[in-house]
Amino acid sequence: MQTGVLRVLRATAASWWRHRELRRTGQTALAQRLERQTVLRDLGYLKQAASLPNAHVICGESGTFLHLGWTTVSTFAPIERFPSAALAVARGTPCIDIRPVTDAIAFANLPRVAQDGSVDLEPWGPGKSVSLTTYIDMVEGFGARILNDPRSHQSA
Repeated sequence: MQTGVLRVLRATAASWWRHRELRRTGQTALAQRLERQTVLRDLGYLKQAASLPNAHVICGESGTFLHLGWTTVSTFAPIERFPSAALAVARGTPCIDIRPVTDAIAFANLPRVAQDGSVDLEPWGPGKSVSLTTYIDMVEGFGARILNDPRSHQSA
């Protein structure tokens, strides 16, 4: 793991209000233990984002979501203030920026990204799923911006 990544994760963990409060009240050992746990958890998220084919980040007006298989990590903050997601994108995880999308109803009715590799033959309707690349094709049609586009890595 890169030193810069660890530095960001450690600084983020140390700046969390609960950890700062523990340090302020003299509970430094507990704060350090909880910060280490937070860094290890976030490193696990980054490893998953790098290893799962359908892992992706969605950044919208309501926050940022890091989708990892059956797990979703989210915050109401923009991607710039969600270090795990920002680091995942910096390391190559696809990012779908839906802030330019204006048709929220049509967007909400899109199928979800298949997390286990299975894809529904008829992907429309509640609970249906499609591949990440198909999903990107769909959201791009609504005006979403794509970073680290996985479609550019596929052979024609």
